[in-house]
Amino acid sequence: MTEAQKKAVDEFVAGRGTPPSGPFIPLLRSPEVMLRAKAMGDYLRFKSVLPPRLSEFAILITAREWTQQFEWSVHSAIALKAGVSPETVKALAEGRRPAGLSDEETAIYDFCVELHHNKSVSDPTYAKVLAKFGDQGIIDLVGINGYYTLLSMVMNVSRTPPQKGAESTLVAFPH
Repeated sequence: MTEAQKKAVDEFVAGRGTPPSGPFIPLLRSPEVMLRAKAMGDYLRFKSVLPPRLSEFAILITAREWTQQFEWSVHSAIALKAGVSPETVKALAEGRRPAGLSDEETAIYDFCVELHHNKSVSDPTYAKVLAKFGDQGIIDLVGINGYYTLLSMVMNVSRTPPQKGAESTLVAFPH
């Protein structure tokens, strides 16, 4: 490792208490990008105005959209612990709209899927998320989608395998 990479790893460990893994391994090729991505992730994962259940739900939608095996293997377990139902996780893994979503989950799902597919969201979808989570919730939700898209792109390009001991459970969407 270069001196800049060693310094970045030390800073990462000091902040997270663990060495870099997953997307942070390929991101380490650009130490400054890795550290800035870590900082954004620290906010979006642990300080967002969205409760963990909904944040993890949005992360799973993004991991599914990108067929990102590592993020899926890590965050599907976290999502279940945060209260996302097993049926919802299964439906997302299969690329289906989950049945029986709460009003909050419906708003998040519609927002995320529209954002990924249309590169924007409709006024009614925006209004629903705004009414439930406010302006900061809108930006935090866009941030989660963007951040996990970045991580997914980095890992898909660098061919990052699923988390150790996990299977590749997501089937690629047809193109």
